[in-house]
Amino acid sequence: MTSRSGALRQTIPAQPGKPSEMWRNACWGALILVVTFAAYAPALRGGFLWDDAGHVTRPELRSLAGLGRIWFEFGATQQYYPALHTAFWIEHRLWGDAVLGYHLLNVLLHVAAACLLARVLRRLAVPGAWFAALLFALHPVCVESVAWISEQKNTLSTVLYLAAALAYLRFDAAGEPGFAGGGGAPGRSSSRLQAYGVATVLFGLALLTKTVTATLPAALLVVFWWQGRRLSWRREVVPLVPWFALGAGGGLLTAHFERQLIGAQGADFSLGLIERGLLAGRVFWFYLGKLAWPADLIFIYPRWHLDPAAAWQWLFPAAALALLAAAVVASWRHPRGRSALAALLLFAGALFPVLGFFNVYPFLFSYVADHFQYLATLPVFALAAAAGATLVAGRPRWIRAALAGAVAVLLGGLTCMQAARYRDVFTLYETTLARNPTCWMAHNNLAIALAAAGRVPEAVPHLETALALKPDFAQAENNLGDDLVRLDRVPEAIPHFERALRLQPAYAAAHRNLGMALAMMDRPDEAVPHFARAVEIEPADADAELDWAVALAQIRQFPAAVPHFERAVALAPNSADAQLAYGTALAAHLDLEAAVARFRAALARAPESAEIHRALALALRRLGRLDEAREHDLAARRLGGAIAP
Repeated sequence: MTSRSGALRQTIPAQPGKPSEMWRNACWGALILVVTFAAYAPALRGGFLWDDAGHVTRPELRSLAGLGRIWFEFGATQQYYPALHTAFWIEHRLWGDAVLGYHLLNVLLHVAAACLLARVLRRLAVPGAWFAALLFALHPVCVESVAWISEQKNTLSTVLYLAAALAYLRFDAAGEPGFAGGGGAPGRSSSRLQAYGVATVLFGLALLTKTVTATLPAALLVVFWWQGRRLSWRREVVPLVPWFALGAGGGLLTAHFERQLIGAQGADFSLGLIERGLLAGRVFWFYLGKLAWPADLIFIYPRWHLDPAAAWQWLFPAAALALLAAAVVASWRHPRGRSALAALLLFAGALFPVLGFFNVYPFLFSYVADHFQYLATLPVFALAAAAGATLVAGRPRWIRAALAGAVAVLLGGLTCMQAARYRDVFTLYETTLARNPTCWMAHNNLAIALAAAGRVPEAVPHLETALALKPDFAQAENNLGDDLVRLDRVPEAIPHFERALRLQPAYAAAHRNLGMALAMMDRPDEAVPHFARAVEIEPADADAELDWAVALAQIRQFPAAVPHFERAVALAPNSADAQLAYGTALAAHLDLEAAVARFRAALARAPESAEIHRALALALRRLGRLDEAREHDLAARRLGGAIAP
């Protein structure tokens, strides 16, 4: 960031309300809107990607009661970001599972963030504000945050972050040096307090969308220092104390969730202080390098091996410290030097949560990801745009426009190519593996996508490769076992489920899958404990409850099975399968009237099921109600099922 006079003395741009200024801002905003949508066009109709199902509102949370759970029940959502999940809740009400709506909104949020960046920079009288917005809108390093639905947490939180910053700057510039106004006019003091309240609400919502925004109060202090102000406790610090407290609380809560609920703990995260220092230096230069030269962007980058004995790895933190020292010296020698130091502090501060000092789950497979630096890019783009504007100042307008256009075309083209890689899971993971062939997570995720598409034989080699690369990968063991079951290779599947459970004893899906495999091998008595354990781990798993009930019924423990049938039906009231299985067990236990009631309930949920018509016809025939049975026999035949004997 560079002010026109070195150290900025005023935060309000001259004559913001002039029609020509408003027209210029509108033109820039429209331009950014058009070029951003053009650059992201290849991703707009892309499907759901990794983790999107965990963010788009799940069925059990789509009601008003579900919205309450989003806010007041820890663990109801993947991470406790209730503002984010409220946005997803509203979006699902508007367009359901249609991916286009989510993609359009994410691009719009990115455009809004770019325009707000320009607004903040203009308020700070930073030259090249709109060019900085254009850089942000079109830089390919932002693609992961914009084209990936799960990363709406980035785009939405950045909009709220910048809106909070803008509101706070209005509060700060409103007049009196004191926090609450001091001796100013009552109306003016009230206006300042209102601005502070709006800013605080926006900051709170930003925190509840993504806690990396907790860095905002520190960023504001850096901005005030960059302006040449002498930071005072009363004016600059006291108003931000509540924000620091909110940010610290949000950060601690997120760190707890990362460790306890998401799994950011264990041997893969056991880094010593020295290793974390080496990592921080390398992460810093990696992100700065990708901004300067955005080549070879990958969805999942290779995970580095940290070795304090390797002298070259010490070059990264040493160079980072040297850069900081040089910026500090420059800030002493010349007012303009403050701009570089301020941008450096803002960049490193926004990256601080992901530099390696705290465990975050993606560190399991990579220490870096493009979406980690979405917010941190803002000061770098501001500094680059200000430097560029200073260099071309006084040049003819057509030269400035041509240079800006050339940069926009270059970055827009790169973004368009990068966005195309996010159009579907197959393209994304195949591209990732082409550049990072040892990425065991990409092999596993591609296998999941292949199996879901019915291409199970193609999935198996990827899971075998994932396990060769990471032998202690419990999820891949479970997925491989599941795919072998689908290929009717049940005896081969059982050892994989057993190994998954040795690696991760509290793995509910592996317990359930092992139980199902054992039941398929006519070993339901051995399956029962695994279904019971699956339910113990995940009490709301209706499928595990149903499998447990069916297994108990198979070993002639029908009275013990009944409560589990009842709970399965209660957990999944719209499930035809649960009603059908319950009815089948009742019929086997010779409670035919109750079985008929269950079959009718199943039919109400799946009226086009030949299997249910056939089961109902058989039960009715055994009750001697032949006319009714004949109707369902005919329906089963019409739907392609055999007539009940």
